[in-house]
Formats: sequence, structure tokens, C-alpha cells
Amino acid sequence: MEDETARHNAKMAKIKAARDKMMAEKTAQKGLIIVHTGPGKGKSSAAFGMIFRAIAHEMPCAVVQFIKGAWSTGERVLIETHFNDLCQFYAMGEGFTWETQDRARDIAAAQAAWEKAKELILDEKNKMVLLDEINIALRYEYLDLAEVVAFLQTHKPPLTHVVLTGRNAKEPLMEIADLVTEMALVKHPFRAGIKGQAGVEF
Repeated sequence: MEDETARHNAKMAKIKAARDKMMAEKTAQKGLIIVHTGPGKGKSSAAFGMIFRAIAHEMPCAVVQFIKGAWSTGERVLIETHFNDLCQFYAMGEGFTWETQDRARDIAAAQAAWEKAKELILDEKNKMVLLDEINIALRYEYLDLAEVVAFLQTHKPPLTHVVLTGRNAKEPLMEIADLVTEMALVKHPFRAGIKGQAGVEF
């Protein structure tokens, strides 16, 4: 048992030394472009986790929702009720496309959301801006992909983080991103006839 413990401790000490060396070499800071995509649940949830971290660090931040907006969500209620001094929240979507069934209206809503998003990103006091479900707007060509990519590359302040969520992120967007996470779908209760529930989906 003592030999096993000693071997384990020696192994962990080597790992720690390697990690410490690696971390010591990483000193740069940068405002990141972060993409959460994929068919699995958790893209917006993870992004809002980052927003709440920013709030906890008293970092001014902002949220623009490109699809959601027609209904109340827990994160929106919490931010607007308790943290509106630190986080601006704009729910500018009108619901999923199969609900609105009005392409012109969806395009107009997405364009308005993008204009607000650009304004918030350019305001350097905002340390993080979440563009929730923008990938859906890009997928349906409600927004010009080249414009979005070019804006992020050339106009985003150097220390501002921008988080973009939604399925089917476009390749050019993922190419310029610093961090891309793809959520995989393994199992979902919706397939078993269970509807979305407060505290889990919204």
C-alpha cells in the first residue's frame, strides 16, 4: 500500500510540475470569440453560465437574444430583476421560425438585434457580450455571414469577449473563433414525450 501511495504521489508531482510549467508560459490576455454549437442541449445554458461568472466578477456585460424573446426565461428574469446594473438584456427575437411563419419579419428582427449587438460590442465597458441563437439567424440567412465575421475580426475591442450560440455554426465563424464547443446529443427527454420544463430548458 505504501509503495502504491508513493508511486501515485510521484506521478501526481510530475503532472503538477508539467502543468505549472505550461501555465507559467501562458501570460497573454485576449478578448475571445467563443462559439457554442451542435445538436445537444446546453449551448445557451453554458453561455449564460459565463455571463453569470462575468456578473460575479462585477464585469459589465450584455445579452442579445436573436430568436428567443416572445417568452420569459429564468435567466432573463434573474438578470433583469437583480443584475440590470451590470448586464444589459435585449430579447429581440419573436420566436422560432415555425412559430412566426413570416420571413420578412424574422429578417427585420434579426437585423435589429445585430445592430444592437454591434453597439454593445463596440462599447468597451462591456467585457462580455452574448449573442444567443445568432447561429440560427445566420443559418437561415437573416444576417450576412461575411459581415458578421468581418465585424468580429476588425471592430471587436481587443479585450471584449463575444459568445455566439446556436446549432449549425457556419465554418467561417468557427475558423475565426478562439474557442469552439460542440454539444453532442446522446439522449433527450423530448424524444420520450417530456416537454421543456422550467429550470431545465428555460
